[in-house]
Amino acid sequence: MKAKVEICMGSSCFARGNSLILSAIEKYVEKKDQSDSIVIIGHLCMNNCSKGPVIRINNLDYLNLTEHDILKKLDEVLES
Repeated sequence: MKAKVEICMGSSCFARGNSLILSAIEKYVEKKDQSDSIVIIGHLCMNNCSKGPVIRINNLDYLNLTEHDILKKLDEVLES
């Protein structure tokens, strides 16, 4: 089963760090050769602008994550 990673691409979340998080996820997928295990989906807005950056992994929302936080979450998801 693929991990579904949804990223808010709205201006507020991008300004709060989702541009860096997206880059970190893309590097993670490439470095760990996980393109068959992770699908990345962008959304215009995920309606949590003040709590961004917003990331959803397998239908669970994560708010105010950093690049480091998202990489740890991805490791957890892929190990389970």
